Amino acid sequence: MSDSDELELGDGDAASLGSSPKKTSGLGAILPTILKFTAIGLGAVFIIVTVSFFTVKIVTGGGKSRTVVTDPTDPYLGRRPEYAAFTLIGPVTTRTKGPGFSVTVDMIIQYDLNDNAAQTELTSRQYELRDFVRNYFSQKDVTELVPENETALKREIRDQLNTRYLDAAKVRNVLFNKLDVMEMY
Repeated sequence: MSDSDELELGDGDAASLGSSPKKTSGLGAILPTILKFTAIGLGAVFIIVTVSFFTVKIVTGGGKSRTVVTDPTDPYLGRRPEYAAFTLIGPVTTRTKGPGFSVTVDMIIQYDLNDNAAQTELTSRQYELRDFVRNYFSQKDVTELVPENETALKREIRDQLNTRYLDAAKVRNVLFNKLDVMEMY
């Protein structure tokens, strides 16, 4: 502040001090408020969309393809185990649990490749295994013998053979050479 500027403290006009600036009415008064809240809303939507976009990008792996094509000659790719096959059970035909249908099954039992004890046990129990297959499928309804249930049937047969019928042998996999459900006339 310079010396020529003077500060007047008490001599002011009372009328000029008590009056306030003129307020606008109507749309002019509400327009800044509407613009302010619109800007806040648009800013919030922008932030939400940006955060959502980057969150989805991170969760889905950055837009990388989920299909993985592997080279079968890759030395680091695991190999499927090789099993020996027991096929002496042969085809078995029996009636299903429900009336009017029969099933023909030709089943292959896979066991460890160099397990001679398993081969001996499976061969010695060949007729018990045929009877097991006949009993197993005669207790199944035709609705249980659909192709969609084939994996579950194989798993159940494998588990029952390992727990109830075989001592030294360990069934690793069950395959169906033939699984035909036919309506009887």
